[in-house]
Amino acid sequence: MLPQEFLARPIAHRALHDVRAGRPENSRAAIRAAIDGGYGIELDLQLSADGQAMVFHDYDLGRLTDATGPLRLRDAAALGEITLKHGEDGIPTLSDVLQIVGGRVPLLIEVKDQDGAMGDGVGPLERAAADALQGYEGPVALMSFNPHSVAALARLAPDRPRGLTTSAFLPEHWPTLPERTRNRLRAIPDFDDTGACFVSHDWQDLNSPAVAALRDRDVPILCWTIRSKRDETQARTLASNVTFEGYAA
Repeated sequence: MLPQEFLARPIAHRALHDVRAGRPENSRAAIRAAIDGGYGIELDLQLSADGQAMVFHDYDLGRLTDATGPLRLRDAAALGEITLKHGEDGIPTLSDVLQIVGGRVPLLIEVKDQDGAMGDGVGPLERAAADALQGYEGPVALMSFNPHSVAALARLAPDRPRGLTTSAFLPEHWPTLPERTRNRLRAIPDFDDTGACFVSHDWQDLNSPAVAALRDRDVPILCWTIRSKRDETQARTLASNVTFEGYAA
């Protein structure tokens, strides 16, 4: 069951980031700002070369840092020395973030697909996340677009609530994903088999029949990514809570 904390306050997408204020996405500064604002925090995990869960969205370092190449080819210590653009800190590990948060706000953690095609080539990142979370007592929920990842989390962290990150899987947004896979995932067929207790769905597709069917079962429907108060008002007619950025939700 998804704890009530995840429904009681808006969730800051990649933490409360604002590059104008020196707070890059998924940075320590953005995480501290979200805590100060009383928001929940959504963050992303990628895997380092030495098997650590790193808090970083992209597979490649180029957009968010002045380094280049895949994050996965560098170890956690080296990644920690790479300063995020528009900020002062390096890339944090999940353990770093857990120490900062200390249970004060809920953490919604997305495990990025490591298979490349939403297949079963998963395990190391899920294990790294589960290891980092051992002994952490604050509210945490885990999710992924890849159902195989969610199934792995069920084995490795069975006491943590988990969900599926979902969307319409349009070809223009998922050009490398085979059509057959996109069509399958769009129907959210793995919800029960993975032991999921919520979804986090693209807010512009909240009228999806698959989402409506889950809503009829009283499944919590989170949504991403809201970028204005007007869109938040619209999304809340169908969603249990919002993940937001760029304004004060």
